[in-house]
Amino acid sequence: MAKKKAKKTKPSTPKKELSFKLSKQNKVLLGSICILFSIALFFSFVSFFFTWQDDQSLLSEFTNRNEQASNLLNKFGASVSHFFIYQGFGVSSFIFPFLLCITGLYLFFGLDKKNMLKKWIWGGIFIIWISIALGFFAFKQPLLGGLVGYEMNDFLQDYTGKIGVLLLLIFGFIFILVRLFKFSPDVLTSYFKDKKESLSADFKSDTTKESTTRSKLEKEEETPIVINTYTHKEEIPPLKKEIPITNDLEVSLPIEEPEIKNRPVVDDVAMEVETVVEEKEEPTNKAEKLVADFGEFDPTLELGSYKFPIIDLLDQHGSTGSITINQEELEENKNKIVETLKNYKIGIAQIKATIGPTVTLYEIVPEAGVRISKIKNLEDDIALSLAALGIRIIAPIPGKGTIGIEVPNKNSTIVSMRSVIASKKFQDAEMELPIAFGKTISNETFVVDLAKMPHLLMAGATGQGKSVGLNAVLTSLLYKKHPAEVKFVLVDPKKVELTLFNKIERHFLAKLPDTEEAILTDNGKVINTLNSLCIEMDDRYELLKKAMVRNLKEYNHKFKSRKLNPEDGHKFLPYIVLVIDEFADLIMTAGKEVETPIARLAQLARAIGIHLIIATQRPSVNVITGIIKANFPARIAFRVTSKIDSRTILDAAGADQLIGRGDMLYTQGNDVTRIQCAFVDTPEVEKITEFIGSQRAYPEAHELPEYSGEESGTSLDNNISERDSMFRDAAEVIVIAQQGSASLIQRKLKLGYNRAGRIIDQLEAAGIVGPFEGSKARQVYVPDMIALEEIFNNESK
Repeated sequence: MAKKKAKKTKPSTPKKELSFKLSKQNKVLLGSICILFSIALFFSFVSFFFTWQDDQSLLSEFTNRNEQASNLLNKFGASVSHFFIYQGFGVSSFIFPFLLCITGLYLFFGLDKKNMLKKWIWGGIFIIWISIALGFFAFKQPLLGGLVGYEMNDFLQDYTGKIGVLLLLIFGFIFILVRLFKFSPDVLTSYFKDKKESLSADFKSDTTKESTTRSKLEKEEETPIVINTYTHKEEIPPLKKEIPITNDLEVSLPIEEPEIKNRPVVDDVAMEVETVVEEKEEPTNKAEKLVADFGEFDPTLELGSYKFPIIDLLDQHGSTGSITINQEELEENKNKIVETLKNYKIGIAQIKATIGPTVTLYEIVPEAGVRISKIKNLEDDIALSLAALGIRIIAPIPGKGTIGIEVPNKNSTIVSMRSVIASKKFQDAEMELPIAFGKTISNETFVVDLAKMPHLLMAGATGQGKSVGLNAVLTSLLYKKHPAEVKFVLVDPKKVELTLFNKIERHFLAKLPDTEEAILTDNGKVINTLNSLCIEMDDRYELLKKAMVRNLKEYNHKFKSRKLNPEDGHKFLPYIVLVIDEFADLIMTAGKEVETPIARLAQLARAIGIHLIIATQRPSVNVITGIIKANFPARIAFRVTSKIDSRTILDAAGADQLIGRGDMLYTQGNDVTRIQCAFVDTPEVEKITEFIGSQRAYPEAHELPEYSGEESGTSLDNNISERDSMFRDAAEVIVIAQQGSASLIQRKLKLGYNRAGRIIDQLEAAGIVGPFEGSKARQVYVPDMIALEEIFNNESK
């Protein structure tokens, strides 16, 4: 037992060895590391604010030595800055380099550690307070407050609201003033009292100096001095005292202050100066006064905590956006083009290559005297020599004195939606409805404004990228617009392409009242929705007429400026984007019931913010009429099989020479631009919709005006006395055939169309057949003759 006790007491003696102490040399080394690391952090943070968009895609490629970041400290600086500023505390992260530098200096010179610990504690308090404050006041700029400031604001606002967070920030500011700067009300009053006394003393001294200088000037005026410019001497009247003259022609006069009898005695009396308060200009009208008191109306306040989708939700497909130049391929293609043209005695003065993601453009300057049509006719011969699919000749290129030959690259590059959304051109786009389609041949991001198109027609063969193009359009708007600013009406006859957007129903979608699904797949509901949009259009035009403005932008600006009274029916009007996938199927099944409202919307809706995006395989006359097509100047053509189809879509050839997989031509009535459409995959769209759908939303989806079909018969009363004499016979025919249509009654009972139509309406009012469903037969609700007899027996009672 004694031995065991001895073993326990032995380790208790060397307690001093556990204390961690650094030698002087180690302190100098550790201090140097801290100082240098703080400098590295500082330059990384400064560079991050200029290069973060370019380096966003490289954060996951840290181990790849071939990738280079734009940050001053390369990938290390980009990663550390992203962690501290974007995912951390924003601008307040600059306090970390400052604290590290101070720590390094303390270690380097061996100063007391207590002061250093105090600085770290106060530094941490400042970092948290500044991050929350910037997250509160600049919540639309995530780089200022960082993710911590943003999330803490969001958390606090859920429990205390905006006013509660503001009060907490004010308390934190007072705490810092009192504890760190020893602030108190007594100090403040004494400070202003001292300032007041010093101002009065300065005022007194200024008055005495002014009187002294005035008397000196009067004395100088009594003694005239004349300077001779030729001899550089002064001619002075004879005085009692001699006046010394310096070489610099500066005259110094010894002036004796004259004695003044009966000089008034100035007492040290403090004088208060009352400042004149300028009157503020009052607003000239009621609207300006409301704006001055409450600020402009903000439609986004209802969802003030809404967070826009982050760039990390999108994947980086393929490379990071950089195009690999294959010099051998360029030289080989150039030689083949020159050789082919030389075989037909066409000389080339100059040739230039522009490399794009999927296509390389060779610009040719032919020699004098060469006809352009001669080169244009050699399209197939050049394609044969290059052994490439989809050679397209542009003769001439608009705005240039050159002829363009577009040759597909052997190794094409996928343009990811992430690279397009993260581009500066899209992020800084000052547009109403910006859409990023992809990248051009010169590898520039192509961004257009849907509000200026004003409608878009997309066409192309099956499987060439129409649905991906629609997803790219919707993704662009989701990344740029707030739910209060834009609403979507989605029509998807295929029932599988746009179903992912169901998750953002209460944020971005619009639908008819008492409708279960916001995404329309049933043709009958599509007809009612299109007619409802026509009613919405007429209502909006009436509001614009009352407001005396010409378009939606002017109306919303006037409403935000509080110049329109909500009591008169005025309200903020969001943009409405109608997206129809597979329009041809809709026309085949619904016919003119769809054509008429679409034609009205295409002609009139652009001024009031309703824009149409229609996708179809081939916009032939029987699918899209001339009236509709004339109002779709903006068109996109994916790959088609023939030149006739290309001319049908674009009114120009070229779409038949595309290579597919998102390769497309865009025109807005003048030039045709070749673009590689950005690729956004289904899982990416799912992540974006889940990110938006998980946030607080409006109570319901945006409701369109109510519409009931003219031919639905719902307005008819079930009045037995007004029924047709052939009503019972018609009911029996319908129940036996289990097919509800006016044409069946016409054939079986030998009636005219008008009478058969009235009987069908009466059968619907009686609950025997269902409502009108376009070209489809009505649904029969009565299964057999026994059930029909029961209905008639109940009515007779």
